[in-house]
Amino acid sequence: MLKNIVIISTLIIIVIAVYFPSRHARHYNYISVKDMLNELDLKWPQNNRVLKNCSYNEIVTNDEDIEISSIKDKREFKKPLLGGEFIPDDCIALEKTAIIVPYRNRSYHLNIFVKYMHWFLQKQKLHYRIFVVNQNDSLPFNRAKMINYGAKMSIRLQYHCLILHDVDLIPINTRNIYACSKLPRHMSSSLDTFRYNLPYLTLFGGAVSITSEQFLKVNGMSNEFFGWGGEDDDFYRRLIYNNLEPCRFSPEVSKYTMLPHRKEDASENRFRTLEKTKEMEKIDGLNSISSSYIIKLEELYTLLIVP
Repeated sequence: MLKNIVIISTLIIIVIAVYFPSRHARHYNYISVKDMLNELDLKWPQNNRVLKNCSYNEIVTNDEDIEISSIKDKREFKKPLLGGEFIPDDCIALEKTAIIVPYRNRSYHLNIFVKYMHWFLQKQKLHYRIFVVNQNDSLPFNRAKMINYGAKMSIRLQYHCLILHDVDLIPINTRNIYACSKLPRHMSSSLDTFRYNLPYLTLFGGAVSITSEQFLKVNGMSNEFFGWGGEDDDFYRRLIYNNLEPCRFSPEVSKYTMLPHRKEDASENRFRTLEKTKEMEKIDGLNSISSSYIIKLEELYTLLIVP
């Protein structure tokens, strides 16, 4: 009898935790659609005798939600340069963006992601490149460390804007421009698996944008989180400690769908590691990863293989 009561109580708690609306941060500050363009950190102006600057007014005002059921459909896009780099040929892009995707054993998701993203991004008149960073060992997945490797290479190649992006997240609103804001931006704050609610105010994961300068300022992300969880919270704390409080665009713009997948095992040490954020920030991050990795230029992305 007691065992049944415990089981039922546990199930009720789980249901409340997942579905009860008040657990979500339903009200939070965000940048309105009309102010989005002014908040972007674009390189204004540039002059060219042949080409004019790309305009982003139409992108941030053309409201369209992509049907989630069509995400896997074949879409036409211009073939990028080898390594997944695309440069508009009809205007001068005012943003140079690196899409950094931490990765391991997710070929099905990656195939959907890169094809969809080339189609999505080419409409935004950006100079962009997709970097896929593969963890090639038997240790638990270290998402943040893979991001650091991708960021390090992107910064070396002078990409101004870094988009740190999970491979299973797909943007579905066309106004969600993949350029950096003046402050680091939580791009995926309106996710279908959370019923388009924000789980908690300090969430800073999934898909985020940050300038190379800001990423360097906080020494990137911690390399100490193996397994699921903790690294995003550590990253958020690094930003706050450096007076870089993240921003968000309107929930109607920040819509994403999550491709079905099995979750990684939780990091056993994530809470203990989080307690050390302040003391470890300067010595654990971008400046503590090795230079040992392999680069392969694939047709649709640049692959970094991290041993």
